[in-house]
Amino acid sequence: MNLSGVGLWSSQLRYGNPEEAAEAAAELDGLGFAALWIPDVGGPVLDAVENLLSATQRTVIATGILNLWMNDPAEVASRYATLTDKHGERFLLGIGCSHAPLIDSKEPGLYRKPLAATEKFLDEIDASPQPVPVGNRVLAALGPKMLRLSATKAGGAHPYLTTPTHTAQAREVLGHGPLLLPEQTVLLTDDRDKAREIGTDWLRSYLALPNYANNLLRLGFTEEDLSSVSDRLFDALIAWGDEDAVKSRVQEHLDAGASHVCVQVLTADPREFPREQWRRLASALL
Repeated sequence: MNLSGVGLWSSQLRYGNPEEAAEAAAELDGLGFAALWIPDVGGPVLDAVENLLSATQRTVIATGILNLWMNDPAEVASRYATLTDKHGERFLLGIGCSHAPLIDSKEPGLYRKPLAATEKFLDEIDASPQPVPVGNRVLAALGPKMLRLSATKAGGAHPYLTTPTHTAQAREVLGHGPLLLPEQTVLLTDDRDKAREIGTDWLRSYLALPNYANNLLRLGFTEEDLSSVSDRLFDALIAWGDEDAVKSRVQEHLDAGASHVCVQVLTADPREFPREQWRRLASALL
């Protein structure tokens, strides 16, 4: 797998119209993005992976992440083997434990001991007749314990909603070898008010989740930063401006030890495929 350079993280490729997702993925493959990342908050995520693999020839398709509470490890391993046999080693299995408020809203009390649950999920994948190779899977990881597990039982880590400072800290925990694949949210606008209008409520939805809030507090942000979505916090988490601003932030992650950066584009309509913005980023970043 080629996991250097820059990829795209997109909910539209996961939850948008499958035909449009396939058409967009084929274009992104041609533009040269190293990987396309999709989330999993319910539904047949591996069907979406297959749709994108079928539409592309070179690009890695990655789950960012496959929700371990919503998937059976033996079935995941079997399907992974089938997809790899058909499309080659272009499927990076990102696995994560998600967040207690989301999981317990569907089944109260299900979310418990996330580190142990992640390790158990990996053990069950390893016990499958066709286990997913350790190097072809990564873990959603923010804190040091999950980062260490990413280095020992997976090929690396996929941190989400972080900063270059966190990337540097994560690299120190992971060591030299494992992959470090942070997500970076971006807004292609030079208008701060417009950026704030689009990005603030989007951020609030994540800041309400303890895993993200606690990680940001560890990074030195304050409770006031989080509750107000301060300019300091906003600017640290969202790279907004022109292509040069995005390029600069991506380079900060790479300089801090990232192996690859997956860029997520926000627009005023979260349902639209931001294909114009993707093209602009391809010209600037690839």
